[in-house]
Amino acid sequence: MKTNSGAKKRFALTGSGKIKRKHAYKSHILTKKSKKRKRNLGHFTTIDRGNVLNVKLLLCMK
Repeated sequence: MKTNSGAKKRFALTGSGKIKRKHAYKSHILTKKSKKRKRNLGHFTTIDRGNVLNVKLLLCMK
């Protein structure tokens, strides 16, 4: 099985084994968004529990 090339660009593992992702809505039309909103969108977050299995299958982890 091959790793999904789109998934390997979008997801990364943390040290504890969780999968982290970037926030959406940070690429364009930024003038109408507040500084606080843009700053918070720049941080990484972990993926939802319901999506963990799907992402692990895309990354050939399970």
